[in-house]
Amino acid sequence: MSDADFTPLRVTYRSPTLGRTQIRDWARANGYPVSERGRLAAEITEAFFAAHPEILEQAETFEMVRATARTPGVSPEDYGWHEGSPLGDIYTIVFVRGLDEREVLRRLGAADENIRMIADGEHTYPGGPWIITVVRLGEWTVAIADRGLRGPRQEVLGALSRDGGEAVAVQRHDYAQHQVSHAVDGRLSTVVNPGFPIDRDGANPDGLNRHLRELGIDPAAADHIDNPIPTALALAGRITGVMVSPQHLRRPILGAALPGGS
Repeated sequence: MSDADFTPLRVTYRSPTLGRTQIRDWARANGYPVSERGRLAAEITEAFFAAHPEILEQAETFEMVRATARTPGVSPEDYGWHEGSPLGDIYTIVFVRGLDEREVLRRLGAADENIRMIADGEHTYPGGPWIITVVRLGEWTVAIADRGLRGPRQEVLGALSRDGGEAVAVQRHDYAQHQVSHAVDGRLSTVVNPGFPIDRDGANPDGLNRHLRELGIDPAAADHIDNPIPTALALAGRITGVMVSPQHLRRPILGAALPGGS
């Protein structure tokens, strides 16, 4: 698929000028349950603007691209479940080809005595152990790391993909840049910012362009993507042929609790 074979799906947003806590303050005053952090429920935002139409009338507008499958295969829509999932706001999912679950854990730093079944309530907390879980899906092992991966990206993915292997990592972060990283045979090949895909790096920065086009993204355009995490997971699925579902998160599940969590 070439850049001329499709028109990206563009969505228009309004950017109203608001005080830092204006919607939250209004929601509390009107009986809506809200937390101090995190994304507000869509119905709360919609109710606020319905009650304050003058704010929207004065808002600036901007466009973003919504990634969606243009060819058969994994789609961002397949990952609608990720919002509100037990994965949380910061995590890394790594797909590793050709290694079994225990070898993946070892290459991530787990000693054999650290490898065990991980229970439902075990997560990575400051000062506690660093929790990783693994599941085998075909020829790929999928590792999920609470709070993200420790150590440099090149070092971790290099270790997982050495000796002719392959690894794909999706990192979601609530206050830093999301990333999709692809390593082959110990070398970091391509790194893509799924929220702004023209921002690419690695030894072969254009190596995933075909998959981006299949998701309705023009790799040469400076477009912002409005569904970056489903896009990142779908991009990993296009590379690996593997799709993660909520059932793969269910515990107890094999994993490791490494000392010295972040």
